[in-house]
Amino acid sequence: MQPDEPPKAEVLPASPVPHGSIIVFPGSFNPPTKAHLGLLRQAQRYANHHAPMQLYAAFSKVTVDKENVERPLLLDRILLLCEVLQKELPYTGIMLFNRGLYVEEAEAVRNAFPTVKHLFFLIGFDKIVQILDPHYYKDRNSALKDLFSLAQLLVAPRGKGGSEQLAELLNRPENRIFAPFIHELPLSSAYRDMSSTRVREHPEAHRRDVPPEVEEFIRTTHAYEPPQHLPGGTEVDYYGERIKELQKLLKNASA
Repeated sequence: MQPDEPPKAEVLPASPVPHGSIIVFPGSFNPPTKAHLGLLRQAQRYANHHAPMQLYAAFSKVTVDKENVERPLLLDRILLLCEVLQKELPYTGIMLFNRGLYVEEAEAVRNAFPTVKHLFFLIGFDKIVQILDPHYYKDRNSALKDLFSLAQLLVAPRGKGGSEQLAELLNRPENRIFAPFIHELPLSSAYRDMSSTRVREHPEAHRRDVPPEVEEFIRTTHAYEPPQHLPGGTEVDYYGERIKELQKLLKNASA
């Protein structure tokens, strides 16, 4: 799954093989929050209302605008999300991408799973703003035409007035051509202020925003804590030690 290879998609061994209609929710899940679970549940309701669809959470080895995120390791985030989904949404699969742009991920799904007929990406409002932003493309319209020839988008507006914001964004002259491929997915305002960033920065203050498995992971691994300075000038990096152990296990497994 190297980023310099052609777009590639894989599912974890315990996940169902994608076919028919699927919904893919890409994210860094650093860490998974109750808002992530709320989005997945809402997508499940959408699927049940429209047609049978398989649901996937997805990681990329390169997440746009988050390339410098190093802790916790991708392996830890995958294992943690597996644990959360097994309890909360056991029929949700996990997909892995080697690229971070949606058009590349759509191409990867189509190449890897040719029996997929309809592909929907599940995203938040911030992501649709990013997707429509020409900053990320050499030729925005050409890239978006490629994307929407392969996939459609389910967008969850955030908070009060979110529906109006989305409608305004899609009604802009440069975006109208793509509006038929972008669908609103209503989401409870209870999730409005939940953010992985806030959890990383202040885990104790936002412990209610994460599932119990995530709270336990944060407590036991110290993944979001800086190295601690001990008396005598020594320093201990609890998560740094975990990284060493995980890397050793991976090295042994590949030997």
